[in-house]
Amino acid sequence: KHGDIVVVRHGDSLPVDGEVVSGEAWLDESMLTGESRPVAKRAGDKVYAATRNQDGMLKVRAQSVGSETQLAEIVRMVAAAQGSKAPIQRLADRISAVFVPAVTALALLTFALSGWLFGSWTTALIHAVAVLVIACPCALGLATPTAVMVGVGNGARRGILFRNAAALEQA
Repeated sequence: KHGDIVVVRHGDSLPVDGEVVSGEAWLDESMLTGESRPVAKRAGDKVYAATRNQDGMLKVRAQSVGSETQLAEIVRMVAAAQGSKAPIQRLADRISAVFVPAVTALALLTFALSGWLFGSWTTALIHAVAVLVIACPCALGLATPTAVMVGVGNGARRGILFRNAAALEQA
C-alpha cells in the first residue's frame, strides 16, 4: 500500500511506482519507455511498476499501487483507444446497416426469379449465393476495425499512445 517500503532484489520486477529510499540498481524500463538499455537508479530516483531489476538491490517507498501505477494508466489508454471508433469505422457501420439488408433482399429476389424463370431451384440457389459473395461487405466491415486495432497496437509497441481511434486516423 501507499507508503510501504518494498525491497527489490536482482531479477525482481517492481510491484509499485515509487521513490528509491536506498540502494543502487540497473532497471530495465523497456516495457514502459521502450529504452532497451538498463537505467541506473539510486536514492531519490522515481521507479515504476513492471520495470525489472537487472543488477543491484533497492528499497522503494510505494507511491502508487495497483490501478494507480503508470503501467495501469497506459493499459487503460490503450484499451480506450482500441474501444473507440474512428470516423471511418462509423461510416462503414452506417453503410453496412443499409447495404446488408439490401443485398440480402436482392439475393432472395434473385433466388425466387431464377427458380421461377429457369425452373431449377439448384441453379437459383447458385445464383443467389453468387449475389451474396459478389456484394459481400464483410471485407469493409472486418478490415476497418482490424486496421484501427493493428494501428493502435503497433503504436503502443513503439511507445505511441492514441487517446482514441479518431486520433489514429488523423495521424
